[in-house]
Amino acid sequence: MKQFAPLCFGLVLLTSVCAQAAEEKEAKTISFGEGHFEMTVPEGWKTVQPKVRIIDHEFSAPAKEKDATPGRATLMGAGGGVDANIARWKGQFSKLTSDEVKEEKIAGQKVHFVELKGDFKDQRGPFAPAETKKDYTVLGAIITTDKLGDYFLKFYGPSETIEQNKEKFTEMVNSLKVK
Repeated sequence: MKQFAPLCFGLVLLTSVCAQAAEEKEAKTISFGEGHFEMTVPEGWKTVQPKVRIIDHEFSAPAKEKDATPGRATLMGAGGGVDANIARWKGQFSKLTSDEVKEEKIAGQKVHFVELKGDFKDQRGPFAPAETKKDYTVLGAIITTDKLGDYFLKFYGPSETIEQNKEKFTEMVNSLKVK
């Protein structure tokens, strides 16, 4: 009987560790736009505390093995319009090697997909110096609504990392639901 207690404790501990690991891998749903919209966050992406208040949600996507830097995804509501924000994203590159913009309808909303590649000027704050990162990709989805403003999902990082997670990003955008 005395040997049974440590065995039970070990099983409980193992179960809680497995449950925690499964929790990190499971996809979860987030809401935004004052609860009017929701999306499913891809499995394996970790929720990160946003570095600034204007960001509603932030995520870290797993890095490609040889890359040290994971992908960073942010979701926020903002003004300024679609064209001005795409121009700003393009301006974050010192050398742009690829530039693609297309529009789709998802859940009755206009969504502008953006894909930019090149040498990215990574600036971690308005007064911080920019560090140029070679071979980076930005994937963006700009959701425009008639009554609730525009929402910007921006996913960026080393091109190999973003390419590895591109399908998950697209699935996240396609999971958009209006409540």
